[in-house]
Amino acid sequence: MSDVLISPPISARQSQVPAPIRLAVLASGKGSNLAAIASAIARGDLNATIQVVIYNNPEAGVVQKAAHYGIPTVLLNHRTFDSREALDQAIIDTVKAYQADWVIMAGWMRRVTDVLINAFPQRVLNIHPSLLPSFPGVRAVEQALAAGTKITGCTVHYVELVVDSGPIIMQAAVPVLPDDTPATLQARIQVQEHQIYPAAIAIAAATS
Repeated sequence: MSDVLISPPISARQSQVPAPIRLAVLASGKGSNLAAIASAIARGDLNATIQVVIYNNPEAGVVQKAAHYGIPTVLLNHRTFDSREALDQAIIDTVKAYQADWVIMAGWMRRVTDVLINAFPQRVLNIHPSLLPSFPGVRAVEQALAAGTKITGCTVHYVELVVDSGPIIMQAAVPVLPDDTPATLQARIQVQEHQIYPAAIAIAAATS
């Protein structure tokens, strides 16, 4: 008798599809990495949903980007909080209220504390415009140009208390051209950021 392949019932097959990763995005600026992540989700390249965008700068352009994708936004202006820990606790409360599981820092220009890190262990990610461990901290692009390096890039990493020190998930290299300025080099780095951040989120979620 020949073999017969019997498919499982539709309900059983559906149960094998992993649930989308539920993201909360923290942003302070224009929101280009938010748009890259949202576009990857829309294309089906990243199995995720962005539950909320939290921003700290009332003038941040990320609000318009979020509105374009129909993503709720919450302003947590750091100037209204007595401490970094108080701000981080407000972030935690908002992330939980929107039922997100991962915290994605996408141009979040505030240092976070162990209050936030401990609330989402190994689920807080950041992207940095250098090939870490080279050029951590602020003005990484300017640091690379000042050092005369020939190659820089970007890094997605887990967030730990020491700035830009967490385990690396993914990196992309970008050559430094002889006539580069901070603006031109930053623009080419951002192209790679938009490529690797959605992929790195998927890797982190798959290995968590």
